Amino acid sequence: MIDDPMQASPIFILMLLLTAMLYSCGGTTKPVEQKQTFLPITIIAEGDGLHSIIEEGTQAEILGSGFAWTEGPLWIEEEEMLLFSEIPANKVHFWKEGSSPKVYLQPAGLTSNENRGGEVGSNGLLLDPYGKLVLCQHGDRRMARMTAELNAPEPVYETIVGEYEGKPLNSPNDAVYDTQGNLYFTDPPYGLEYRMDDPKKAIDFQGVYKLNKDGELQLLLDSITRPNGIALFPDEKQLIIANSDPENPIWYHYSLDGANGLTAGRVFYDASEVASNEAGLPDGLKIKNDGTVIATGPGGIWFFGPSGSLLGRLKLSERVSNVALNKKENLLFATADSYVLRIPLK
Repeated sequence: MIDDPMQASPIFILMLLLTAMLYSCGGTTKPVEQKQTFLPITIIAEGDGLHSIIEEGTQAEILGSGFAWTEGPLWIEEEEMLLFSEIPANKVHFWKEGSSPKVYLQPAGLTSNENRGGEVGSNGLLLDPYGKLVLCQHGDRRMARMTAELNAPEPVYETIVGEYEGKPLNSPNDAVYDTQGNLYFTDPPYGLEYRMDDPKKAIDFQGVYKLNKDGELQLLLDSITRPNGIALFPDEKQLIIANSDPENPIWYHYSLDGANGLTAGRVFYDASEVASNEAGLPDGLKIKNDGTVIATGPGGIWFFGPSGSLLGRLKLSERVSNVALNKKENLLFATADSYVLRIPLK
């Protein structure tokens, strides 16, 4: 403590005078604005199943925010890196521990100089059997592969498939490989500038396809109105497809019968009741090694047992578009409107 003001430094005296002036004018010190680091989660459990997956009180850690619309999260274990699409901005970003997200690829979905609106960027991201990055490219209306290595990305792509029976695809949305190298993907109209009414829409249905490892493209389904997220169960004998149609917000389950396609289609879960009151629709999903289905949908993130029994939901304030898991399956990454999130699991 300084007993004699004459001994105080000029800087100290100036600080005292400024403080006195502030309070004499009725002012108060303004607190430093803290950057939000978590989004709250409300856990809505059906029985005890969800509590064996996630701790009560868990929050969603914000890894990045301020994006136009995030999608397609993909965890790259070898690089300890998360990739995700920002569709309207035509970019893929990457995130690593201790840093904020940065641009990984641009352009990511529309690579021509065409000046058009709509959701032109990439959507779903995945790795092919050789560890190459594969993108569902809305703008270019194709499934494409980045030719560069993951640790040295360049926006140079080669087409995997872009047509069905000589007609351009709508806009591939989500995809999954099986262990044999067959590629399954959905093709709704969301990447077309005017969607269902786009004059460039060449196929009069929204397909679900299988591109076999020999390059033959097979139409599996043309009956789902808005096929979106797609995932294989660990036995690769069952498939789930999300329908992001507000008139029919349903997850469908199918059995795979080898080369002949899909059989035994049934409703896995109907989310109509919740969708009538909460924002969001069935969208991206992943399936854990034990068969637990983690799906984005109305109100947040849904958890199902392998047979379709509802384990519960994680309710968030933002529309959640897609999810990804790390290798240990103890971290769930989610893209939610303008956010990228990380949620710890048990």
